[in-house]
This record gives sequence, structure tokens and C-alpha cells, in this order.
Amino acid sequence: MSGTSAALKPPADAVAPVRQPDAPAPGELLGSHYEQCFGCGAGQPHGLHLAARAGEGVTVTAEFTVREAHQGAPGLAHGGVLASALDETLGSLNWLLRTIAVTGRLETEFVRPVPVGTLLHLEAEVTAVARRKIYSTATGRIGGPDGPVAVRAEALFIEVKVDHFIENGRPEEIRAAMSDPDQLRRARAFEVNP
Repeated sequence: MSGTSAALKPPADAVAPVRQPDAPAPGELLGSHYEQCFGCGAGQPHGLHLAARAGEGVTVTAEFTVREAHQGAPGLAHGGVLASALDETLGSLNWLLRTIAVTGRLETEFVRPVPVGTLLHLEAEVTAVARRKIYSTATGRIGGPDGPVAVRAEALFIEVKVDHFIENGRPEEIRAAMSDPDQLRRARAFEVNP
């Protein structure tokens, strides 16, 4: 991306990311972290229903199809929806680090229009880690992994404790997530979210 802000450049003491040993295996579908998530949740009728898979190293791939409800200009995806898809894909990277993190900064570059009905293939990678800061990049391509680039992003995620969600989220959703008897689902509800 051209013109990246200084906030998205890792400091000199940043280190290479390390995929955690218990992270999902390459090719494994990550699934939704929370049923009501606009990006990946099945409970959102107009959501992206983005499906992400773990890649090699600290990478993920994801796909979603631009639907009529995702329009901005007639017949084209809304830029905010495309930014949401990039953010969701970038956030999925934190599952490989086994870190709870939130989006601190997201810069997008819109390269070409994305028509309704298009399959958008996204690839994301963590590039560096500096203490609580996680630096990453993503690219969205039309039609598949070899299609033309439509969108790009660079992001900074900040590691947080689960208290971030408990203190700031709507109490009824927090209580519902915290009382889920499925321990894995309960933990995953807070893995990826702004």
C-alpha cells in the first residue's frame, strides 16, 4: 500500500509472529467466533458470513460473496462492507496467536469496484509483533486467489484482556456469552472483536 501511516510501521524492536502450537491446523475452517458477529456470524441475516481458514505460518484465507444487501452504489459493494471483510479477516489472525485483540487502526486501499454477486477471496498475514501490538496486512481479490486485486489493508491490533468486553459490551450479550455451557464457544466469543 502506498502512503501507509507511521502508526502502521512496526518499531525497530518488533519481532516475527509466532504461531501457537495449539492454533488451528493449516486448512482448518475457523468458524464463527460469535453467532451475532456481522463479519462471520450465521445469526446476522445481512452479515458477511465470512468463512476463514487457517493458513501456513501466521496467515489466514477467507471468502465471502457480495450480496444485494451489501450495496453502496447500484450493483457495487459498499466500501464500508469491504473494509469490514478486511477487518474480520485480519482479526481472524489472532486465533493463530491465541491472543485476544481489538482493531486499533485499519487503513484500506480500494483498487477496483466489486460488483454484487462477486466472490471476494481474502488473504491476511501477521507481519510483526511488538509487545501488545500486532501488525498485519490483507488483500482481497475478485473471484479467487489469482483474481485481480480489489482491496488491500494494513492494520494494527492491540492485545486486550477479556475485561475489555465485559466492561464495554452490552450486559445481556456478555451474560449470555459468559453463561454458555460450551467452554470453547464461551472463550471464542471474545477472541476477535473491536
